[in-house]
This record gives sequence, C-alpha cells and structure tokens, in this order.
Amino acid sequence: MPGTLRIGIDVGGTFTDLFLLDEATGAVVRHKLPSTPQNPHQAPIKGLAEILEAAKAKPGMVRFVGLGTTVATNALLERKGALTGLITTEGFRDLLEIGRQKRPHVYDVRIARAAPLVPRERRLEVCERIASDSAVITPLDRDGVVQAVADLREARVVSIAICFLNSYANPAHELQAAALVREVWPDVLVTTSQELLPEFREYERLSSTVVNAYLMPMMKRYLARFKAEVADMGILETPFVMNSGGGVISPELAGERPVDMLFSGPSGGVSGAVYLAGLTGLANLITFDMGGTSTDVCLVQDGRPEVTNARTIGGLPLKSMALDVHTVGAGGSSIAWIDPGGLLRVGPQSAGAEPGPACDGTGGEDPTVTDANVVLGRLNRDYLLDGALKIDARRSEAAIERVVARAKGLSLHEAAAAILAVSNTSIAQAIQFVSVERGLDPADFVLVAFGGAGPLHAGAVARELGMRVLVPESPGVLCAMGVLTKDIQIDLSQTHILRPTDADRLGRLGAIYDGLETKARETFSFHRLATDRLVVERRLDVRYVGQNFELPVAVPAGALDRRALDQVKTAFDAAHKRLYGYDQPEKDIELVTFRIKALLPADRPDLRKAPGKPRRAALAPIAQRQTFFEGEGGFVDCPVFARTDLVAGDEIRGPAIIEQMDTTTVLPPDFRARVDDIHNLFLSPA
Repeated sequence: MPGTLRIGIDVGGTFTDLFLLDEATGAVVRHKLPSTPQNPHQAPIKGLAEILEAAKAKPGMVRFVGLGTTVATNALLERKGALTGLITTEGFRDLLEIGRQKRPHVYDVRIARAAPLVPRERRLEVCERIASDSAVITPLDRDGVVQAVADLREARVVSIAICFLNSYANPAHELQAAALVREVWPDVLVTTSQELLPEFREYERLSSTVVNAYLMPMMKRYLARFKAEVADMGILETPFVMNSGGGVISPELAGERPVDMLFSGPSGGVSGAVYLAGLTGLANLITFDMGGTSTDVCLVQDGRPEVTNARTIGGLPLKSMALDVHTVGAGGSSIAWIDPGGLLRVGPQSAGAEPGPACDGTGGEDPTVTDANVVLGRLNRDYLLDGALKIDARRSEAAIERVVARAKGLSLHEAAAAILAVSNTSIAQAIQFVSVERGLDPADFVLVAFGGAGPLHAGAVARELGMRVLVPESPGVLCAMGVLTKDIQIDLSQTHILRPTDADRLGRLGAIYDGLETKARETFSFHRLATDRLVVERRLDVRYVGQNFELPVAVPAGALDRRALDQVKTAFDAAHKRLYGYDQPEKDIELVTFRIKALLPADRPDLRKAPGKPRRAALAPIAQRQTFFEGEGGFVDCPVFARTDLVAGDEIRGPAIIEQMDTTTVLPPDFRARVDDIHNLFLSPA
C-alpha cells in the first residue's frame, strides 16, 4: 500500500519547521525545533523522527519529503565554501575583481567591495576567443588548459569554474575545456557557464559560475548525507529540495546547481501563502514572512509571485531565477543597539538560535525584538512553543534596561516600544519597496503574515499601510507547508539577441525554445523523473532598441509567428509603462534572452479534508494579560485566546492576544479578527 504522508521541512537560521499532512484523512501535524547551525543536517533529521512519533506513524508511510534550507546561503555569506579555481579567457581573469566598478555606497569612501571568492593566483587564463556572433576567432589552446589544471591541482583546489568570453553564443570551447579537465583530473568538480547560465553580460555570468563552483562540494556532501539519513530512517522515497524559483528538484540536481538554492527558504512561504489565499479567492497579496533572523516580503499579483533573474548576495551578483523576495534584517532575534550617533537601531545583527534572545536563557545577553515583545506582554512571559521553550522575562527586562533604556533616558516599557517601532518601520518600508516603488498601493493587497514573528507585528504594520491581514492556521510553519504545494521545476535560459524586423532570422525562435525544452527533458530524465506530464511556460526578456536592460514578458503558446510577436510587443509596452510611467509603441524592440520554466505538476495538498472542530462551548479567553499598546496610553487588560479553540465563523474584537504553538497573533484595539472556513484569521479595522 503506498504511503499517504507528505512532510515539508524548512531550515531557518533560528528554528527548523516541519509540516506533516496525511492525504488520506486530511490530518496535519506541526512541529518546530531549534536549528543546528554547526551541523545543519541534524535538526531536519531529528525533526523528521519527532514529527513521525507525534503522528504515531511509521517511516514507510511517508511518500514525500521536501526540504528548504539556508545552508548554501549561509556558506556563501560566511565564506565557508570550497577552495575554488577559475579557468577563463586570456586577458579576462581580473574581470571577477573589476566587476562593474560600482561602489556599494557611493558617498562612503571607506566601504570595501566584497572580495572575490577566487584570489588572483587561482584565476588562470588560456588562449581562446569566440566572437559575440559565435564565430571562432582563436581556437582553444588545449595544452594551456592541461597546464592550468596542473597548476590548480598543485594549489589543492577541489572545484573548478570554467567561463569563457561569449560562450553563451558558442559553447564549443567550454565543452572542450571541461572534457579535458575531467580527463586529466576525474575527481575534481567542474562548473561551466554554458551549462549553468548561457546568457550574456559576462561579469554576472562569471560571478554566478564561480559561486556555483564554490558551493558545489559542500552542497553535494550535505544533500547526499541528508538523502542517506532519510533512507536510513526507513523512508523509502527520495527527498526533494526547494529551489529559489518556486519549485523543487532532486538532491543530485540541487548539488550540481547550488546557485539555484540560495533563495530557497523564502520561496516555500510564498508558495504556501499563494496556495492558501487561492483557496479563499484572493489573488493580490503581499507575503510577510518574519522569522528569527530576517523579514521577507514578496508581491503577488493575480496569483503569480513576482520573479527576478538577477540578485545580489553578500555583495556578489548572481543570475538565477528566483522569486522576487525583498529581505530586511528585522526578525524576532534581531538585536537592538545604539549606534555611535546615539540612534536606536534594530538589526541586521541577529542573536539567532545560538545564543538566542536574552529571554531564552541560552546565553544571549543582547536585547532583541522578541525580548521587547515579552516585556510589553505581547508574548507569554513564561513560555513559548506550547511550553517547550521556557521564557525568563526578567532577563529581557535587564537587557533592554541596560542597553536601550539607560542610553536613551527612557522607561523600560518606552524603550521596548521604541524597539518595536523601529522594527515595524523597517518592515513597512520593505512592503512599500515592493509595492509603492512599483506604482502600486499596498492597500489594494492583502498582507499574508506568517513566520514565527509575522502575526505579532502584522496588525501594527497593516494599520500604517491601510491593509487587511490574513494569518494562516499554521503561520509559524507555513514555509514548511509550502514545500508541499510545489511542482518539480527547473528554469533554463539562452541569450540570442535579434529584432522582430529581422525576418530571415525569425524562423530560429521556435528552435531556441525547442532546444531549451529538450534540455529540460534530458535533465529530468537523467535524474530518473518521467516527463510525460511536462509543462513548459515560455518567457522572453525584451527591451527597446538602444536600451541596456530588459523586462520579462510572457510568450503565448503556439507558433512564434508575426501575430505572437505583436502580442509580445504589446505586453512589453504595457509592462514598460507600468514600471517606468511611459512607453514607446512606435519604437522597435529587441528580443534578448529566451527563458522557460519546465515543471512536472505535483498534487496539491487538500487542506479542506481536515476535519472541522465542533463548538463545545462558547468562545472564552484562556487568560487575561496586561499588554502595552502605545495608542491606548500604555498597558490595557487584554484577553488571551487559544488558536485551537477557534472555529469557523468566530469573531474577536481587539485588543486581544491569540496564542498557538508556532506563533502569537496580536490584535490591536482598533482591529477585529474573523475565522474563515479553512481556519485562516482575517484581521481588519474594526
């Protein structure tokens, strides 16, 4: 009998979250445990064992495990990747350091740019040259490649990046070089730009290729170990891993393309939010994921999250398809501090899981956002996680008094309120960044609040921006639940610059997309995934002639004839006007980079199967707590409700606190909350 259990895992900087769904009954189990940053594989494996025990289930009953992880991101930020070498075109080894000659802070001459991942002595050149039109100018010096490999071998590198000029137009030299490297040194790991990212803009392509090579050895080991330990538990199905673009892929493919994993964590929450909101008929959202370390926000229009193919992390530019998530350093464990000018700051430094907020009693001494919520009565002063995490409110009070209150001449509670105000302002600015700065009014969107700390702050942020709030039934583990809503997916691209007026070349358009689809099928088949249900979505990066940057446009299904290109032009004009405020319909366009999203559709969880809870008695608070609300002049007597007591149709008027295992929801005095049919909470002005 096939298994009926599906488990999603999200490994964050502070907590590891798990969500188990029994597809046969609709029953769910949620679980949180501290992350293990020093041994990142331990927490998800331990969590799997604990959630199966809580569900009274055997490992053989599991038919799907999906993992979202920040391991690649942390390794890059902390510069803990592999010793890497680079082989590139003669005359171009310093491109990795020269970059775009952009200073990260224009008016601060003391700020240093991020150091390259590969120092100059391990960046080796070989004689070769290909023109941008794909013509071979200088053949590849094969002896030079062999000598470069010998030099890198002597330098004890374990991974090699190969990136030649214009290889996106003609990959022959990179293919030859990679074959030579593997022939003379079979044990070394190799990343080529033509396989990873056949796009123009040589610096970004080079940077992405180096990042991939830098992370590949560590990610291969990590994912192989995770896969093996999942199997050792008795789980028969191979686990999948979340990627940045909103899908899941096999551990083997994730190990080969770790650059696609760098934004995997936030994508789970966005996918989960879109799925839940879709069940309620909502399509325009701003997701608000506030965890222990940071806050991630993402704009969703018509049920589709915004995506981007260009990001920067740790000062390093990357070209990889990812959900367009904007991140700020405002999380529950973000540290409050006073800068040299005497201003109160919150984050981006975080206490994380170790040593944690002061109230945890695990060694942390710095005041955090969590400590401010404890002091103000918004969080339980004795415990969190249904009692699994003990809280010492006196430690929170001492930390805030020592660091903030004395320095600013404030009372303890004024200082705590100031910490929350600074944090909420950062969050509101992040939401405005993805909406107002794109010509959109946040009031036209629903704020979906999740993460361990999102519902704590959602009411205050929503009031400032004039928004309504949706709090899912399991906000603290929504990222883990979101893994279960994902398709198996890869994103592929190919730069080929031409104009629709080039009538003799338009016949090649279909061939470009056919080539990308063939590559997708081959990739899935290589990893033992059937492609009979493959779905392909086409996009195209377009610009006006003379412009230097492009906008993505959806490409209609069917033949790429003149009518289809006219549709592309119309869509591009509209996108340009929406973003920049004007368009130029009379001007010719250039088609630049062809993209596909190839996906194998997965079954979505049916959360409506979960049995409804009968009302056994009138809804009543489980406690009363003094809670600070600045607009009310200080502390007010606030009822505390258990989220598990709420049933569909319930309404609560603020002020109120709603507690559950994975989060706490604060309902401001001027708001009310309503429970819908699938147990979401809707917060809106009273």
